[in-house]
Amino acid sequence: MTAHPSDRLLRRYARGDVDIEADQVWAVESHLETCAPCRGRLSPEPIAQAVWADLEPLLRSTPQMPAARRRFTGWVSPAAGPWLAMILLVTAAAVALDQVGAAAGGRVSLVLLVAPVLPVLGVAASWSRSLDPAYEIVAATPRAGLPLVFRRTATVLAVVVPGLAVASVLTGLDLTLWLLPCLAFTIGTLALGALVGITRAAVALTVAWAVAIVAPTIAYSRMSFALDENTAPAWAVILAVGLFVLARRRMAFTRLEATR
Repeated sequence: MTAHPSDRLLRRYARGDVDIEADQVWAVESHLETCAPCRGRLSPEPIAQAVWADLEPLLRSTPQMPAARRRFTGWVSPAAGPWLAMILLVTAAAVALDQVGAAAGGRVSLVLLVAPVLPVLGVAASWSRSLDPAYEIVAATPRAGLPLVFRRTATVLAVVVPGLAVASVLTGLDLTLWLLPCLAFTIGTLALGALVGITRAAVALTVAWAVAIVAPTIAYSRMSFALDENTAPAWAVILAVGLFVLARRRMAFTRLEATR
């Protein structure tokens, strides 16, 4: 293309109109590679105003989500509700089984066993491409990334931790036995999720906990050393390492791979 493309053609090209002939698209792109003034015409105000003129009537006629609901979805994923309800049901079931076991002289606390991994399920549901139908839109928004992950994780903890606190009161558990492992596991899921994806990290850590801690504890009817009060410094180190990894890998959550 020796002549400069018209404003109309550039406008259609910038919008990605599918009815532009293939040879015209090729000619425009070839011309733009060698013509700086025409490349500049794609970004200035006239082109933006032309695009906005086409979009504005559509936006006015499209129902908008209320501001309060937009703020709410910034903290809670639509997919997280059923999972949070399930977590509370699991907590209630663990309390009931603990009380039955205590009456029978059992020495294993199911509440203590499941407490570290309960938030992991909610975190995975809050940032999962397979559960959230809007994951691509969310990941592409300016507020996406680690801040959004932290907000949704805080919402999960705001539901799970009070539920576990009530369970501790009902079963006579010391809160310090499960709170630090719970936080360390949650941050560890996010840290590993920055490397392999949150859903994969949640599944891997939950399976590892079930195999290495839950199964032997139930098999031998003896609480694992991992949930002993003397292991609190180790859980604190895991929490600190997880926060460090998150700080170093914070940009990973701006990519869609982090939802896998």
